[in-house]
Amino acid sequence: MKRKNDHGFPDRQAIVAFIKANHGKAGTREIAREFGLKNADRAELRRMLRELADDGIVKKKRHKVSEPDALPPTLLADITGRDADGELIASPAEWDEVESGEPPRILIEMPRRPRPGTAAGVGDRALLRIEPTGEDDGPAWRGRIIKVIDRAKSRILGVFRELPEGGGRLVPVDKKFADRELNIAKTDTAGAQDGDLVSVDIVRSRGFGLASGKVKEKLGSVKSEKAISLIAIYAHDIPLQFSSAAEREAEAAEPANLKGREDWRDVPLVTIDPPDAKDHDDAVHAQADDDPNNKGGFIVNVAIADVSFYVRPGSALDRDALDRGNSVYFPDRVVPMLPERISNNLCSLVPGEPRGALAVRMVLGPDGRKRSHSFHRILMRSAAKLAYAQAQAAIDGRPDDTTGPLLDPILRPLYAAYACAKRARDERDPLNLDLPERKILLKSDGTVDRVVVPERLDAHKLIEEFMILANVAAAEMLEKKSLPLIYRVHDEPTLEKVHALSEFLETLDVPFTKSGALRPTLFNRVLAQLEGHDYYPLVSEVVLRAQAQAEYSSENYGHFGLNLRRYAHFTSPIRRYADLVVHRALVRALGMGEGALPDSETPETLSEVAAHISVTERRAMKAERETVDRLIAHHLADRIGASFQGRVSGVTRAGLFVKLSETGADGLIPIRSLGTEYFNYDESRHALVGTRSGTMYQLGDVVDVRLIEAAPIAGALRFELLSSSSETAPRQRRPLGAQRKSSKPHPGRSPERKRKPAKPKSGKPGKGKGKSKGKGKKGKAW
Repeated sequence: MKRKNDHGFPDRQAIVAFIKANHGKAGTREIAREFGLKNADRAELRRMLRELADDGIVKKKRHKVSEPDALPPTLLADITGRDADGELIASPAEWDEVESGEPPRILIEMPRRPRPGTAAGVGDRALLRIEPTGEDDGPAWRGRIIKVIDRAKSRILGVFRELPEGGGRLVPVDKKFADRELNIAKTDTAGAQDGDLVSVDIVRSRGFGLASGKVKEKLGSVKSEKAISLIAIYAHDIPLQFSSAAEREAEAAEPANLKGREDWRDVPLVTIDPPDAKDHDDAVHAQADDDPNNKGGFIVNVAIADVSFYVRPGSALDRDALDRGNSVYFPDRVVPMLPERISNNLCSLVPGEPRGALAVRMVLGPDGRKRSHSFHRILMRSAAKLAYAQAQAAIDGRPDDTTGPLLDPILRPLYAAYACAKRARDERDPLNLDLPERKILLKSDGTVDRVVVPERLDAHKLIEEFMILANVAAAEMLEKKSLPLIYRVHDEPTLEKVHALSEFLETLDVPFTKSGALRPTLFNRVLAQLEGHDYYPLVSEVVLRAQAQAEYSSENYGHFGLNLRRYAHFTSPIRRYADLVVHRALVRALGMGEGALPDSETPETLSEVAAHISVTERRAMKAERETVDRLIAHHLADRIGASFQGRVSGVTRAGLFVKLSETGADGLIPIRSLGTEYFNYDESRHALVGTRSGTMYQLGDVVDVRLIEAAPIAGALRFELLSSSSETAPRQRRPLGAQRKSSKPHPGRSPERKRKPAKPKSGKPGKGKGKSKGKGKKGKAW
């Protein structure tokens, strides 16, 4: 019997019970159907769901509601051990313990006859379909294995430490195995020297003492920057070698020809990329529309390398590409998603060479809005390869030998079309977080030369906007054809994070009033008020941290950051598997010939692909970030005692994290080194506040620090504070009575507060929310 109130509307308890019973599947539509609600009841239902979310009884994600601590129905997990009954136990592969506490335990249910590819053991990584157990004792979740992604390793990477009596020990570089050193016999060192980075096979494991290992490969000294990226590659299980079958397929591939293609070789498309780009997967062209009904409008052509022609579903190339999910970019190397024969040759739109491509032709009105679009499978020939700064210099009156002849026929129409498209973009008002991105430049020997912040040019924005338009057109076309696809989605910030941001802005006397639906305009309004103010970098950072993490999904719930209802990645199939899936779907939808998405691909199967490539994307971001940290720590290791200026980039109970202005390196000032008084952690202000003097060290403060310690392998730096902007220019503060109170503070450290119960993250990492680097390819990787 469904419980309803006197007005025939279901009561709160009945709705919550239904949400709990339908883990991850309950939305407004499902609840209305269950309780026989009519369209007129939908507004009341949405109001009740908002109240339940505000009270913390349920949480809203996308168009579904679930219990506050619910995990997503499909999850990538690591099998970490067994329980007392010998059953496998897993935990989420991506989990931020700082933000969410201890990871939840998942009981693996294994059928008596596992399907091929689902038999698993401790140390494996698997894609799970999970649901709550409903039991108070034991794991709160149970899961069934959809597919084993990675098997447990028998080879590990570490630093060889020589022993006086011969032989040595292996110190693993992976923090997960930091307490599991290996003993290496004298006969098994393969000539490794103390401090060498080596790959070791585990040859014997026993119940007591150290396991034994045998050096398989010497990768060079850890003092060499060229070995640093290998640490991240290994630690994050990034595949480095392609299978022999994939290599054979790549070598056997033939260049595309006119068969089944339109001839666009006379269209003067050009590529605009970073100066060090090795593959060129997109080209652009624009011209004024001569249609008298579209006076002031433009026709924009975006051509993308036709990777689907070479990488067929189910092939060895396809399996390797899906395994990698995306290319990974390090300062000294690239780990590509596809072999170089494909990515840097057949699919690279180099000037003067015929290349296969998928192109979208878009008609923009004088207001910048897209009026229509059409997709074409073409054979093209790039007219020129340009760098961002080179194209911008030509427009700014400094053309060179290459851009001079292109200025009037190609570049000026491109910039005019961008100025037109920008009108619609400004009206749409996407999230305006244009934070600087640092780039490490290496010397010829692989050591760090310097760290630069490339200037953000209109050339960057032009390419970014045209790529966004093409991505939207792809999503719209596939929805029109009712074909499954992988969306690029970005959820709105949670109510909890919006409330925390509001509290923080209140401490700065910055108004932040949320009324109606949450929109990027709300955040843009705050940023616009503070532009040019000392607080601007601080507020930009806090607004960024309030955002969700963009991800891939077979279910569309829109893109909050770009303020778009539908969005799919189409423009980089060389380096992103999601784009390859979209290309295949377009080939199938429009009957373009070979390389189409198979009929067997459904929203369910694509959901699994989306979960996997979302994880590989976060894996790449983490590996890239850790490598940069290690490189800079190595670079600064011989500058112990030197002084630097920086800005507080993080505030925790452990102390202050500082980002150096010179290199962008992050390091910690331990709270115990701040002085003799007690410091309280004020979460709403992102600050540490002295209880005696009221001295406040806050996120965004400019500080002078001294480097005390550098640990290159860990990528860690430790500083001591010399001076702070908060000491020379105190801010207006609330009275001490209005500050957060804490019991029994301890000298030189922040008092511990009662730990909250673990809250699952639903796949949202902590730092770097809402943005991924994209390695300078096309601006934000929303």
